[in-house]
Amino acid sequence: MSVTATHIEAVKTYLLSLQDDICQQLSAEDGSKDFIIDAWEREKAEGSMGLTGGGRTRVMEDGEVIEKGGVNFSHVRGKTLPASATAHRPELAGRSFQALGVSLVIHPRNPYVPTSHANVRLFVAEKEGEEAVWWFGGGFDLTPYYPFEQDVQHWHLQSKEACEPFGAEIYPKYKKWCDDYFYLKHRNETRGVGGLFYDDMNTESLGWDFETCFAFMQSVGNHFITAYRPIMNRRKQFEYGERERDFQLYRRGRYAEFNLVYDRGTIFGLQTGGRTESILMSMPPLTSWKYDYHPEPGSPEAELYDYLTPKDWLADLE
Repeated sequence: MSVTATHIEAVKTYLLSLQDDICQQLSAEDGSKDFIIDAWEREKAEGSMGLTGGGRTRVMEDGEVIEKGGVNFSHVRGKTLPASATAHRPELAGRSFQALGVSLVIHPRNPYVPTSHANVRLFVAEKEGEEAVWWFGGGFDLTPYYPFEQDVQHWHLQSKEACEPFGAEIYPKYKKWCDDYFYLKHRNETRGVGGLFYDDMNTESLGWDFETCFAFMQSVGNHFITAYRPIMNRRKQFEYGERERDFQLYRRGRYAEFNLVYDRGTIFGLQTGGRTESILMSMPPLTSWKYDYHPEPGSPEAELYDYLTPKDWLADLE
């Protein structure tokens, strides 16, 4: 089916509402600050892709719980898709495009509260005289520093719940995709404990119509906060010291490495000449690298590495 302006407007309305809800809930959990609002518009085509459009960047810095967090909405248009968007679909090269979505990253201050990322988006590739090609993508993942099995299981239960109305095979498929995607090949480890990741979702790939794909996007978007907020609430009061903080900053280096080397959204944004401040919002506020560091065997820091290999986190609950 063809995507219409009405379809796109419905997605935009949902995404703005999702952004507001997530910011409100995270601000309430932080208890000290709200997310500032930075609305922006690019009316004149810029960059090699001729990018126009706008968005609403929402950021919190130096909160009581959230050291740095961003929840961004954008709706941009470009004259031609960049290489990062056509690498797996070369038949779309040369098409103009629209992209709209919400992308967020939360970097808590307390090392016992995990970092988290989520993204839900719609792409539309257009060519005069031909039907537009559309697809949805997104997901969410969790990056703990001092992991708790209770938290990881809760996270994956919410991931599974988001997928269940759409078929029993959906959660295992997108859970595996997440494990494979958020993998640092040069480190031979996952970025965290996974969650969900999907892309290229449309009628061609799944047989679902636009409304069903959109409903799945909404289910994933809505389950992020029910997955993440209880974990933040449980761990934000844990006491920590310099040792835990140093390890958190070291592990944040892995987060930065992934975003700059592998992350599709970051690469897409930079290739299209997007708004740099919004694109790099996902970077941690502070981080560190240590040469050839290895945690002491049996230490709390070493325990993290037992979590950086994909596994069925819900097996013990079945």
